[in-house]
Amino acid sequence: MTDTPRAVLAASFTPGQTAVPAAKRFTREVMTAWAAMSISGDAERLAAELVGEVSGEPFEVVWIHHGESVQIEVREKAEAPGYGPPADAISWGVTFTASLRTRWARIELPGNASDTSDEWVTEAVQGPGWLGFLADASDLLAGTLDPDMVPAIIAQIVVPRLATWCAVYTSAHGSGPLRLAYLWHADETQIDALRDQLDALPLPADDGPAVLHTGDWQSLAFPLTARGRRLGVMCLGRRDRFPDEAMQLAEDLGRRAALAMDNARLYAQQAAANRALQRSLLPPDEPTTPGLDFHVIYEPAGETNEVGGDFYDLFPLGDGVWRFAIGDVCGTGPEAAAVTGLARHTLRLLAREGYGVASVVARLNQAILEEGERARFLTLLHGEITRVADGLDISLVSAGHPEALRLRPSGVVESVVSPQSLLGVFPEAAFYEESVHLDPGDVLLGVTDGVTERRSGTRLLDDDGGLAKLLSECVDLSARAVAERIRRAVQEFAPEPSADDLAILVLRAP
Repeated sequence: MTDTPRAVLAASFTPGQTAVPAAKRFTREVMTAWAAMSISGDAERLAAELVGEVSGEPFEVVWIHHGESVQIEVREKAEAPGYGPPADAISWGVTFTASLRTRWARIELPGNASDTSDEWVTEAVQGPGWLGFLADASDLLAGTLDPDMVPAIIAQIVVPRLATWCAVYTSAHGSGPLRLAYLWHADETQIDALRDQLDALPLPADDGPAVLHTGDWQSLAFPLTARGRRLGVMCLGRRDRFPDEAMQLAEDLGRRAALAMDNARLYAQQAAANRALQRSLLPPDEPTTPGLDFHVIYEPAGETNEVGGDFYDLFPLGDGVWRFAIGDVCGTGPEAAAVTGLARHTLRLLAREGYGVASVVARLNQAILEEGERARFLTLLHGEITRVADGLDISLVSAGHPEALRLRPSGVVESVVSPQSLLGVFPEAAFYEESVHLDPGDVLLGVTDGVTERRSGTRLLDDDGGLAKLLSECVDLSARAVAERIRRAVQEFAPEPSADDLAILVLRAP
């Protein structure tokens, strides 16, 4: 227990039926990263046994590489002891602090896994081990789309099977000078000294493997090239000569690593472009609204980085007068974004030119139809708010949008606007304004169908007036508190993430 650890990998878990499978998957990834797949089965059984005894609190699984052995620790809040020797462990124990119980066990690695193994390399290249190693490496590399994680995964795959240390150099944006992105050594205590040696190392500009001169190390550099672009360099080092088989493995691994790095960068660039586009489709800043209590929540759906089709806006027209809108374009992605941008900018422009609410909606309908095949239909709730002595006067048009609801201080909830034609479908559609008055304490709620059509099995959140029931529980809450209450109810309605964008706009007469 006193020897210096070579590497530490940890992950947090939540108790339940998925805890043991998740811990086993994590253990398999650790053994792959440390090139210790020959003991992966024993390590997974050990992890399953220890995790199976955790209490009901979140816990942490920590794997520690000690050179000739690996140790697992399961750390959880201290509760009643009671721990026997797990299978496959050469030593084990349990320690306590004031708030933490750590159960640990250690198993031997075959041979000295902290050093590179020429026998393993030779056997791998001549047999199926090579394909298994590369397949495991490819799975690990494909498991992340974070460009900053790929160099770390590359280095931890290489060390200690192919080399004693690995340095991965990349450029900041796929071009320009290379910088050290990640450095890994079989002995963590040597990393700082090695980094100092590599600071003055000139990197080769060749497209093939090259020999480097780094003190006592036998060092090789392999270019990371994908789709005709040189993305970086993978440098390997060891005390003695690299066998030809190790170079063969490293070249193959370098090609796969370069593709993974290129894919991650392309994904990151697309995600950044989508985020920038999404920001351009939302209000640039939050308006000052003296005399008006309002709050907006907007959440695009899922993790696909697609631009959402929902949008909102709130902007002043004069002293005590504002316009607001909340809408939903059919679909997501660039086509929906084009209609979203058209709608938001058209609403602002026409409102500031003095057009009334119904006139603005009618002209927006015509503008969408003129887009031709690029057009998408749009639902919209658009209104003008005027502050008056006894509350707020609102002129509204609901163009195919989910109904707007008003909450009275008494807890009564009622629909306040009639549905009219959605936009982008009927050129002859005519629109008319409806007037709504909010007394002090009244709340007006507008949402998109990401709220009303939130699904759990065959049920929708708004079945049997579900949204109105939620709103009736929000008496005396601020606009922000009402919006947050609705969002929490949407999240808790079903266990799976929502598949639709969500927008919530709440106005409250002070």
